[in-house]
Amino acid sequence: MNLNPTSEQEAFADGLRKWLREHLPWAYGSTPFVPADLKERVAFGRKWQSELAEARYVGVAWPEEYGGRGLGPVEHFIVQQELANARAPELVGRLGLNLVGPTLFSHGTPAQRERWLAPILSGDELWCQLFSEPDAGSDLASLRTAARRVNGGWVLDGQKVWTSNAQFADWAICLARTDMQAPKHAGLSFFVVDMRQPGVECRPLRQMTGESEFNEVFLSEVFVPDDQLIGDEHAGWRIAATTLGYERGVNPRQQVIHTQLLSDLWRLAKGEGKLDDPETARNLAQ
Repeated sequence: MNLNPTSEQEAFADGLRKWLREHLPWAYGSTPFVPADLKERVAFGRKWQSELAEARYVGVAWPEEYGGRGLGPVEHFIVQQELANARAPELVGRLGLNLVGPTLFSHGTPAQRERWLAPILSGDELWCQLFSEPDAGSDLASLRTAARRVNGGWVLDGQKVWTSNAQFADWAICLARTDMQAPKHAGLSFFVVDMRQPGVECRPLRQMTGESEFNEVFLSEVFVPDDQLIGDEHAGWRIAATTLGYERGVNPRQQVIHTQLLSDLWRLAKGEGKLDDPETARNLAQ
């Protein structure tokens, strides 16, 4: 297997690197200075993702008809690697990009893809994930949020927890129980929930850092129309397995960032004259 980049892939990386040097909100490769306030940081992230998407460097492996470039996994890796090397801002819509988009490609209808994919790329619409519940974390299939069939759709009632950035989300992917009598894995369905509608309440959870990135989300008589069911009714566990498979995937950007952080720690230790200290050396090696 030849892992060397082709001339086209090298040109693609060079073009992105040039674009980043011209458009980054700070000097290329320097320490980021993102806003400290979470709300301001999300707004900052939306603006950055919009600029990157306009240059068509977001979702490069997505089909062209949905705003991507129709490229392959190597080009996707190149983008993540170059963004990390440049110390570019994190993409604020990464849950939509990494989880929702691939799930819609696998299980969504053409109309659902047409409705939701483009705003995911641009960051115009942000997403969150309504899976975990207070009594359904590691055993996710034991969740209790109920979806009751009504004319034209479903009505959802329940509670979710540990939902990242739910207070900023426009949409959510949500697992709910549509058959209370079926075995727990068999009675679930996969919905898209409008986070701005009545009946959706987000309660931020205060972290040790003082921020509230995570939330409890309460759903009270929340209507979900028929066209916001993803896949077949009661097929939610199979669809969620697709979503979670992408969540467990290794992000090349994270790999590069971890290497950068280790290099930063090494340089810091060297500058402080700590490389000869046994405890510091042991921690760096670990």
